[in-house]
Amino acid sequence: QVQLVESGGGLVQAGGSLRLSCAASGISFSILHGYWYRQDPGKERELVATIRSGGITTYADSVQGRFFISRDNAKNTVSLQMNNLKPEDTGVYYCAAQGFGRDYWGQGTQVTVSS
Repeated sequence: QVQLVESGGGLVQAGGSLRLSCAASGISFSILHGYWYRQDPGKERELVATIRSGGITTYADSVQGRFFISRDNAKNTVSLQMNNLKPEDTGVYYCAAQGFGRDYWGQGTQVTVSS
């Protein structure tokens, strides 16, 4: 059974940093594309960052230069380093993975940025 478990969310002041981590079990992140999404209540889920199985990373324009996605194959995790956080970064952050025609999702972790 494949599971993705996020950790690292919390409350931070604007300008601060947080690091989210997503641990996978039952499958290796090294062969998957990894994603971080976020969602505010009443809004659509937004793709924030992608790391492809080959290591190429892409970011939403709103987080470019502030957020950094990475993968640790030894720990089987994908992380999102979030710097210079803004109140508009507030939301539930979801880890996702895709490979071999299957999608996997974590349960989400809340990030709240106060002004």
